Amino acid sequence: MTANAFELTHPALQDTCVTFASPHSGREYEDDFLSSTQLQGAELRSSEDAFVDQLFAKAPEFGAPLLAAKAPRAFVDLNRSQKELDPAVIDGLQRIALNPRVASGLGVIPRVVANGRLIYSGKMSLAQAHERIDQFWCPYHTALKALLDANTCRFGRSILIDCHSMPHEAIAKTKGLGTPSPQIVLGDRFGASASAGVVDQIEDCFVRAGFVVDRNVPFAGAYIAQTYGRPSKGQHVVQVEIDRSLYMDEALVEKHADFDILRDRLSGVIKQIAQIGRTSSAKIAAE
Repeated sequence: MTANAFELTHPALQDTCVTFASPHSGREYEDDFLSSTQLQGAELRSSEDAFVDQLFAKAPEFGAPLLAAKAPRAFVDLNRSQKELDPAVIDGLQRIALNPRVASGLGVIPRVVANGRLIYSGKMSLAQAHERIDQFWCPYHTALKALLDANTCRFGRSILIDCHSMPHEAIAKTKGLGTPSPQIVLGDRFGASASAGVVDQIEDCFVRAGFVVDRNVPFAGAYIAQTYGRPSKGQHVVQVEIDRSLYMDEALVEKHADFDILRDRLSGVIKQIAQIGRTSSAKIAAE
């Protein structure tokens, strides 16, 4: 099943240390999973970062790889530690230390989708959980780590753009009256996962494209940023959250009329971010 875990698109010529990845846009719902859940349709897909891989699909045209998950977030969450197992949905687990993500039902095998709706009516076995992690979580992270290690080795640094989308309601009230809500939220774990210089440049790319941008609130980055972001070693991870209302009907989980417009705007941003990954790597890339 490893072949079903992700899709990796390489550029014809990689000349930047930037990698784009979308861990939550998977939408291949296998029959076994569908038969085990009590949710259907848009309800089941409500925690999916729907179509984000398509919004960033032009990254390889600008010299950067694009890694996209195939399995949906409701099935396995690739932005959680493989150890964040939930005893409320997995049978046979020993008591674990308090973990707020697991407690809220958002462990590596999620118990709920958006708005706290339960995915299952019962529990799965620990063996089933481990099988899911082995077949989907591990291959994705093996591929991601290999991409970042290769960039660091070749270019002297690596920049991961961890691509996500956020519900409009999550940011609709983050600002006061008269102040526009952010359309893009950049997460660097408050400086822990990427250097300020890198994040400044990435933010400038979005601002020049006309987007309203904030940092770290309400999304600062999760497992992927925490695990792979090591700015002191030249390894930078910036989580990018896009307001879903810009491109889709959230209730129906369908693209709306502005999808192509947003994708085209983002293509210019992707091109500029890829350029950031060339600035300090020109000498190495020319060798």
